[in-house]
Amino acid sequence: MGPDVPLLNEYKQEFFWKRFPQTVLGGPRFKLGYCAPPFVYVNQVVLFLTPWLFGGIGTLLCQLQVLQELHAAVLSGMLMFAAAVAVQALAHYAARKSSTVERLGAPNILVDEEEVEFTNCVSPETVRFIAPGKRFGLNVVLHTILAGALCGFGTWYVFLGRLTALYGSIGVSLVVFVLSWVTLCIAEYSLIVNTATETATFQAQDTYEITPLTRPLYVFAFIAVDLAYRFSNPVPELHLSSQTLHVLFLFLPLLWALGILPPLDALLLWGMEQALVFGLGGSPMSSNLRLLLMFSLSTSVAVCNYFIPSTLGVVLFSVSMGFLLSLDLSQVHTLCRRPNTTFRNHVLHRDVSQLLTPSSFGWALGGRELLLHLILLLVAMAEGGLLHHFTGPAQSLLQAPISYLLLVLFCVCWAVREIQEVYVFGGVFLNPFYPRGITNVQTFKQKSKGLYIAAAFRRILLYLVSPFAMIAFLSMDKSVQFTHRVSVSVGFTRAFRVVWQSSEDALLQMVIVVLLRFAEGNTILSGWDNLGTEVQLLLVGLLIDRLRQFMAKLKFTLTVLVTSWTEKKQRRQSAGILLALNASLCPLLLAVVALSALLSAPLLPLFTLPIFLVGFPRPQRSWPGPVGTACPCPDSVFYKQMIGSLASSLRTAFARGSLGSLTPGSHFLGRFQDRMVWIMILEKGYGYCTVNIKGLELQETSCHTVEARRVDEVFEAAFEHPERIGFSHGFNSHWGNALTPCATLEVRVYSDARNVLSGIIDSHENLRKLQDDFMKVLIWLLLRYGVQKHKGFLWSSQEGSGIWGMKSQSSQFPQTTCNQPPEAVMVESNISSVKFRQDSSSTTSFGDWSDEDDLFGPQPARRTVALVTAEAQPGHTTLETGGSLPGSVEMDSLFENMALSALQPLQPLGLGIGMPAVDKGLNPELFRENPHLNFSCPYSEIFNLPPGWRTAPLLPSCLLSLRPLFPEEWFRFTLGRFGVAVQGQTSEDMNKALKEDEVLKELHVKVALSCLISLGAETAFNSPSYIYRVYCGDVPWTEGLDWLSSSKELYQLTLKAFRLSFKLLFDQASLGAMESHEELFSTLEDYERDWYIGLVTEKGWHDGVLQEKPFLFSLGHDLAMGTYTGRVLTLQEQLVQVGHLNGEGVRGQWANLSWELLYATNDDEERYSIQAHPFMLRNLTVQAADPPLGYPIYSSAPLHFPCL
Repeated sequence: MGPDVPLLNEYKQEFFWKRFPQTVLGGPRFKLGYCAPPFVYVNQVVLFLTPWLFGGIGTLLCQLQVLQELHAAVLSGMLMFAAAVAVQALAHYAARKSSTVERLGAPNILVDEEEVEFTNCVSPETVRFIAPGKRFGLNVVLHTILAGALCGFGTWYVFLGRLTALYGSIGVSLVVFVLSWVTLCIAEYSLIVNTATETATFQAQDTYEITPLTRPLYVFAFIAVDLAYRFSNPVPELHLSSQTLHVLFLFLPLLWALGILPPLDALLLWGMEQALVFGLGGSPMSSNLRLLLMFSLSTSVAVCNYFIPSTLGVVLFSVSMGFLLSLDLSQVHTLCRRPNTTFRNHVLHRDVSQLLTPSSFGWALGGRELLLHLILLLVAMAEGGLLHHFTGPAQSLLQAPISYLLLVLFCVCWAVREIQEVYVFGGVFLNPFYPRGITNVQTFKQKSKGLYIAAAFRRILLYLVSPFAMIAFLSMDKSVQFTHRVSVSVGFTRAFRVVWQSSEDALLQMVIVVLLRFAEGNTILSGWDNLGTEVQLLLVGLLIDRLRQFMAKLKFTLTVLVTSWTEKKQRRQSAGILLALNASLCPLLLAVVALSALLSAPLLPLFTLPIFLVGFPRPQRSWPGPVGTACPCPDSVFYKQMIGSLASSLRTAFARGSLGSLTPGSHFLGRFQDRMVWIMILEKGYGYCTVNIKGLELQETSCHTVEARRVDEVFEAAFEHPERIGFSHGFNSHWGNALTPCATLEVRVYSDARNVLSGIIDSHENLRKLQDDFMKVLIWLLLRYGVQKHKGFLWSSQEGSGIWGMKSQSSQFPQTTCNQPPEAVMVESNISSVKFRQDSSSTTSFGDWSDEDDLFGPQPARRTVALVTAEAQPGHTTLETGGSLPGSVEMDSLFENMALSALQPLQPLGLGIGMPAVDKGLNPELFRENPHLNFSCPYSEIFNLPPGWRTAPLLPSCLLSLRPLFPEEWFRFTLGRFGVAVQGQTSEDMNKALKEDEVLKELHVKVALSCLISLGAETAFNSPSYIYRVYCGDVPWTEGLDWLSSSKELYQLTLKAFRLSFKLLFDQASLGAMESHEELFSTLEDYERDWYIGLVTEKGWHDGVLQEKPFLFSLGHDLAMGTYTGRVLTLQEQLVQVGHLNGEGVRGQWANLSWELLYATNDDEERYSIQAHPFMLRNLTVQAADPPLGYPIYSSAPLHFPCL
């Protein structure tokens, strides 16, 4: 798409210009898009001016001194209350009337859905259009009472006499009076008549009708300040505040229209988060419930500190509660159950115990962890109490050496953390100590040993030394004597909490306070010194945070401005004008950036253009819903598999400081092959960090590909740079990019290799070899079947067979009750297609719908098992299936919600459907044998096969002609190897007896050749398409297919043998032929133990990835290229590159996304704001947003990592 793609399409533009005036005015709809009678507009104008009319009556009576101010305000409020009651009664009546009419009348489908037929000025349609009414009766009562109170207090707030006394000018008072009533009318209309859609939208749906309360409650906040000024003693600050707020009151409609003021839910969460972090020393929380609980507990601690009479008690209580609240106490019940339970809830991880071992400190709350925490708590309390009690007058003298110690600790910790990253000094210069150009994990670990040792030293200083040094500094401070002041009490609560909650930030804040004291010298700054150390730390922490936000927002602003012109694909026709405006209004632009940083609100680039607005303040998580929602697809399994290993690596990186200074709200991006991992820090405390990990889509679009290529370039410049760094190329050439590389992590993931099989699958020599390999593999499987049966394992439940996609899943999943016949059993999707093939030579055996972009192509006749079961039962109608999302593969649609053991067995393709007729009168005795065979060796009974497998309806002459295809030498070799396994000890006589048992051999000859004929391979496999169809389970009809499919186990064995033989062919074509029977036998054992060989669309593939099978193989067909492809997944430890994203850039783009989709409803898939941007990573950022606005294919629940 070009840079001048419309920001809004024509329909959305018309919709926007209807909605925006309604938002500005609070709800009246004057722009409808169709012709409406004049009374519709007149009614809305009358209702809009009603509060002004009633307020004017009260004001007039007060000015004429007929009523006092209070009585006049009460009169206005009562009149407005009566009007609100009337409006709600009319709305209720109209709703009942309209519902009756709708039930009787038929809707006109030719009329525009927004168009309303107005009959008269008080008709139900007119009333419902103007005043839709409330959904809940409680809201009717509450909003009506608030409407009266708002009019009454508003009248009192803007009395002319009061305004004249406030400003001393009648002219100014009249202007303020008129414009203030505009604000009041807007607030009243949105509360009681019709609520406009707010530009500041946090929730996708207003379930409980909270939006109508937003504007009135802001008005009440202004009135509350004025009431405090009126009823308190004269205070200059309150007088100035009242004057300022009366002026700001006039601009409330503008602030509402621009979306700067947050909705109530976002305001409450943001306020609690800011108070918790900067006032009480806590951290943003990973959920709203945790935020509410932590805020309540922290506030209780501050209150207790205020009322504790003893200063020693304050110190001890603050130290102990600060330490306890900085721990992740909510995870105690989870971590106590068993190690890694947190991850097992989200990940099916076979080797998770190897990645997160119980001996790893912190994953389980065991004896070591409890002992360490108890020791730290007791030592901290003892240190604080003793220093405070015994230092006495010498406090200031003893603080000096502690101050120098804090300076040394900060410098050492900062320097060691800097060299842990690939870039230093804010991502500007390459780190000469960081190993680069290394792809081998072991080599990387060896070259990083020095960094690891330095990180361990830093960890000791930061987590074990620094907290106690800071506690000593605080305990000896003289301001602890004034804890009965509210500011000091809150400051002490915060100071002793942040020492543990965020040790690195607390160390920086104390160092700044110490440096200010050193710079101050003997000079006394009364205002600053009177605050006390704790309040100084609070202000310094707030200032540092806002300064960081300002710098990050300024960098994001410059990126948007510069790239709007330098990037040709981003250069719109209006780019020059916008740049000129921003340059000419540079002070205003800086003011917008500073205001957004001051409010800790996102900087919103409108449509991601260089048009900057202040978004409404919201929590750091940016989204109101719970963490962990995603849009899953079959590719999600790759992120589920790697989450356990990634968690372990992230824990180590967090502890070492390899990812920089961790703060809640930080975002990281990890890249490996086609996988992208989005990591967000949700919460941080002492010894733990809570993160959310998201996986982005693997099916790359053009925009995704452009940004992924730029991500690769940024990482290559950092991690694949030559070891020898010169001054000229030691800079970060991608400093302006939103992504700054940090470090590489060792993660156990699947590497994905895809090969075109041209020259292998179409080689005549290989096709002839495939027949011989198939016979050998089938014989190996038949003999192994006997061994497994002898050892007491059913074929469907043994470990090896479970990875081929052809076993019953009843052993893996719990049984559920379902009204299915008892003979109903589940079979895998690879043979489900057989039931529905209409003709053996028809292309309709392929699926009903296919995505030609899929490298591996559509699989034949892919239908749901639920549909198969329904059609298989007589008298059942065909199930209706919903449409799939284009471009996606519905993994779970194969099984629906049915019990896996309750699904019908599927029959092979074409049974009785357009196939040659079978002679029903044929005498079956010709093919029936005695079920009791006379074996010459007693151990031969172990390798006996079921009687049904010997009843193939094939002529003996046919089997006799194919007898040379049976590999007798391989049969004897395999029999000898399995014989040793069965006997438990080496016995040459028994092995010889087994090999010389002709009855056993003839049994396997007949069964193996019968299976060969049933697959139609008696004359070798003749084409690649035939191989592909058989591999997929779409076996063309043959004479023996009915018999083969009647035995589920034999059918599964045969298909499994074919898939193994094809994999054997693939390996031999790539690596060379097998030189001995021993090598072939060992290879087949490796396949059985370490491989999953099947199709990517099968559930077995999904399970194999989650179970971490070392290798997976799939055969595919690229319809667009007309080629067959092989895909191999290899599980191994790889280096995953991780970089830090500009968090303010992410928040700004997410704020614009929320505005575009929730307010402007701009859901066009080709809109400008979702197009690729190599610097801002715009497309990836949109993907990573929480659904329904974003579409990550995987999102974890909050994961808690130990960081000690």
